[in-house]
Amino acid sequence: MDIDVISGHILIIEDDKEISDIVAINLKDAGLETTQINDGKNGLQSALKGGWDLIILDIMLPHIDGITICRRIRASEDYTPIIMLTARAEEIDRVLGLELGADDYMTKPFSILEMTARVKALLRRSQRKKLTSDAPVIGSSSDTERIGKLEINFIKHQCTVDDEPLDLTVKEFELLSLFVRNPGRAYSRADLLNLVWEYSFKGYEHTVNTHINRLRNKIEKDPAHPEYLLTVWGVGYRFAERSEVE
Repeated sequence: MDIDVISGHILIIEDDKEISDIVAINLKDAGLETTQINDGKNGLQSALKGGWDLIILDIMLPHIDGITICRRIRASEDYTPIIMLTARAEEIDRVLGLELGADDYMTKPFSILEMTARVKALLRRSQRKKLTSDAPVIGSSSDTERIGKLEINFIKHQCTVDDEPLDLTVKEFELLSLFVRNPGRAYSRADLLNLVWEYSFKGYEHTVNTHINRLRNKIEKDPAHPEYLLTVWGVGYRFAERSEVE
């Protein structure tokens, strides 16, 4: 598969028909297939059936809101990329959407050209991941890293502590992978947003704090006194080096 050729089937869950039609027309012009649904109940049913390459999801929907739909999608261990939309500019909406597992966020009114560019960027990223996960596992040492009682397999997207599997979201796994591959390196919250989310969510660096806390609750014996995910005061966070743990 050529990762420069972007293709895919996009599910648009948006109750404003004018917005939905404009987005669909522009995505079709970009060579993408689209399906439009204008209410939350049918949108959730379609999303959970799977088979989508990306979902564009409005927050304010009839019957079932977009936040609930996003939560249900991620609870089903479906990690299809999600772009959330809202007409409301409240910070809590943006942060909550990202923390529930949305991959990107746009506030109405938005540029349709920017929307199309973000859809393409997420599809390229998703394609790259699929190519990597479909590749044969050759068992090289770079496929798996073990630090203390924590082991992470980058190819299989699996992580264990004391040989017990961890249930990580996509973002949690990506964040942990970045840290494990770069032990000792300090990252600011803005760095982590750029590297893991691939966008600069200026003003929302504290969403990183939430993901760090969730990771600590899953990988640390005592989250209040972490041995893996360490705080670097005045900077951000770093992952302990092997010598510090072992």
